[in-house]
Amino acid sequence: MIATILPGSTNFHAVGYNEHKLSKGVARLIEIQNFGSLGTFHKPTPSELVGYLQKYSSQNSRIRKPQFHVAISCKGHEMSEDELLDFAHQYLKEMGYGESGQPLLVYSHYDTENTHLHIITSRVAPDGRKIQHSHERRRSQEVIDRILGNDRKKKTEDDIDAAKQYTFSSFAQFKAIMVSMGYEVYQKDENVFVKHGGKVQKEIPFSEIESLFKSGYRKRTRCRQLRSILKKYRDVSSKKEELQKELKTKFGIDIVFFGKKDTPYGYMLVDHANKTVIHGARVLAVEELLDFATPEERLNRIEDYIDRLLTLNPKITQSEIYSKIRKQRAYIKKGIIYFDGQNRPLKPFMAEAIDRNNRIAMVEMFSPATEAERDLLCKIFKVSRTDLVNLSLERTHYYTDAVNRLREIFNDETVTSIRRQLHEEGFTICHDEDATYAINFKQHIIINLTEENFNLDRLRKQPMKQIEQYQAQQLTKPILRFSNKAKLRDAGGGSHSENREWEVGQKINNDEINNGCSMKR
Repeated sequence: MIATILPGSTNFHAVGYNEHKLSKGVARLIEIQNFGSLGTFHKPTPSELVGYLQKYSSQNSRIRKPQFHVAISCKGHEMSEDELLDFAHQYLKEMGYGESGQPLLVYSHYDTENTHLHIITSRVAPDGRKIQHSHERRRSQEVIDRILGNDRKKKTEDDIDAAKQYTFSSFAQFKAIMVSMGYEVYQKDENVFVKHGGKVQKEIPFSEIESLFKSGYRKRTRCRQLRSILKKYRDVSSKKEELQKELKTKFGIDIVFFGKKDTPYGYMLVDHANKTVIHGARVLAVEELLDFATPEERLNRIEDYIDRLLTLNPKITQSEIYSKIRKQRAYIKKGIIYFDGQNRPLKPFMAEAIDRNNRIAMVEMFSPATEAERDLLCKIFKVSRTDLVNLSLERTHYYTDAVNRLREIFNDETVTSIRRQLHEEGFTICHDEDATYAINFKQHIIINLTEENFNLDRLRKQPMKQIEQYQAQQLTKPILRFSNKAKLRDAGGGSHSENREWEVGQKINNDEINNGCSMKR
């Protein structure tokens, strides 16, 4: 539970801030108390609310900034809005703002991942006196602990005992452990002071901490691992706070910086999983760690990386590139590169190469075994570089099963329409030069009926328009699952049994497929 006391003001600007949130739909006024007749006949305007608070506060002209504005939040959504409101009432009462007649505005905000309320009132009590505010932030923490039943001193002692179990070789490293737990630690004379909630909770002789110093932790393998992790997440972070969050969330490692907030001179890595502390300089220089790139620079880096991937593998597909860059929280789609909310077009030659490779991958899904099969598929999928398509060295068992099934159909004299039966099996008939093919675009199978010596006389000739409609139906028809053993078996798990268009990162639209089947008679 956190209560953050925000700056005061003469004009109660917190009302405008919260009303603006309300107008944006990310806040709601859930309570208004002791504002006279305001709100009785109509919803009060922001200026009316401010006017009332200023008039109320004018009872005590010595108070220059009468606004009291506090935000109360819990961890995540561990408390409901009603529960947090009950807590807020107890908090205000103990802080001196709970007397009868005290004006009160409570807004609930929904723009963060935490349930939290904003409370606005006056530092003037109903009788005109000034409400006690000395050591306000420290008292605020004490009030929270009292309401929640927290024993902060006992928790501090327990956390110190836990920190003593870590491997550390200096006071700076011990301090890093405690800082990672949320404490402020400093040494004065021969004592160490541990502070939390604005108050010293524990005083320890320095000699007690010094006796726990162990030889420096310098395991080279772990340092190399950490160097790789730090570089990786630095390149996908925009600032040190984001980097700290990523390391803490994913690896249980706290980065504790030393020096000024914006210009730290060093850092420690507190590895909670291994209960060790490593001096950051042994892993990665602080200057290198904080070398954050701009969004434009990061997009340039990713684009250069994709360019290198294309150089190393000229046939790399969109999905293969995605598997390489997704750890950087980037992806490409339809020639556009996306990263962390930013996007821009890829260079044309790169976008064209990736699109070509996607189409080549579609052709290779059919495992063409001959140049004729390859050339026909390249016409269909508009692949100009037929030399980049690999031929299959042997037929798959999916191909053999399909051929056997088609022979059953051709040899079955009871079948009156071969074309219709093939249609039901998911096949399209295509003619290319002197050969006739049966192609299953869903199961990725191509069969040269001429080469396999099928009786092509059984194929009825159909008007061109009817054939084109037939092909369009095949390309949009769902994958068939054959339950009859006599039919082409369902090749579950194989490359021909699934619609594997995801492997190349995009679907080739039916209207993009060139009708390479010239349908010669």
